[in-house]
Amino acid sequence: MTNKTASTLQGRNFLTIAEFTEEELKSFLHTAVALKSMQKQGITHHFLEGQTLAMIFEKASTRTRVAFEVGMYQLGGSALYLSSKDIQIGRGETIADTAKVLSRFVDGIMIRTFGHEVVEELAANADVPVINGLTNTHHPTQVLADLLTIFEHKGSLAGLKACFVGDGYNNMAHSLLEGAAAVGMNMTVASPKGYEPDQAVFNAAKARGAENNCAVALTHSPQEAVEDCDVVITDTWLSMGDEDEKEQRLHDFQGFQVDDALTALAKPDHIFMHCLPAHRGEEVTESVIDGVHSVVFDEAENRLHAHKAILKCLMEKNA
Repeated sequence: MTNKTASTLQGRNFLTIAEFTEEELKSFLHTAVALKSMQKQGITHHFLEGQTLAMIFEKASTRTRVAFEVGMYQLGGSALYLSSKDIQIGRGETIADTAKVLSRFVDGIMIRTFGHEVVEELAANADVPVINGLTNTHHPTQVLADLLTIFEHKGSLAGLKACFVGDGYNNMAHSLLEGAAAVGMNMTVASPKGYEPDQAVFNAAKARGAENNCAVALTHSPQEAVEDCDVVITDTWLSMGDEDEKEQRLHDFQGFQVDDALTALAKPDHIFMHCLPAHRGEEVTESVIDGVHSVVFDEAENRLHAHKAILKCLMEKNA
């Protein structure tokens, strides 16, 4: 499982998808496939024996916490759950000081927080790899799991046509744009007016996509985005922190629900994805999320295998 590309990942941070080359992303994916096979066969794979991951949660989580905690256990290490109430960062200690202190105790830090600048400051001051478990603007660990899921179901990534329907100014939309552009997958985001992706993220993804012979596009028509798609993706219209905007958002997103009529426009063998948790009856109907095209639970399981790949590639000694 070691190769020249994997060795370049050792000791790195994992803050956004955009910071990695296509070859490096494929190295993560190949590692995830190998680790998943080992786990399914019951083969011990303690590549991180004796190592510890600090997990800082300022945002609640199901899949992120379980995937990283179980992942470290299966890799032979251990994980510490640290909420903002458990550590001094919640009582005014600077992010820089927290990074320097934790670096003396642990071998890696995963953080799930609000502002992306928090992750960047943590990484700038830590002496161990820092992994972005989610910020308001990026969700790279989820998108690596998504790429793994698409690869498993479609056999390739380059040249596929994918779309994201919903809130374009969303961490999933941003990281999907970056991931698709990096691996040569066409990606269209369909969002209501006023909910378009961050312009800098979109422009960078579009430029990288052009280099990799794939199209990155934006539309306000869900039908245009979904037509002839291999992969249809959505996410909640109400991210954490948006709850006070619920009524306005439910109004603004009318017509953007992923339902049977919309997915009928996709390819007959398309797959449907959602990072969960889902608000059934809002962004997606039950008939779609529970339908034959849905791979949402494969996608959820792949959080474990993708996260283990990140941990191994970044934290393994002498890889």
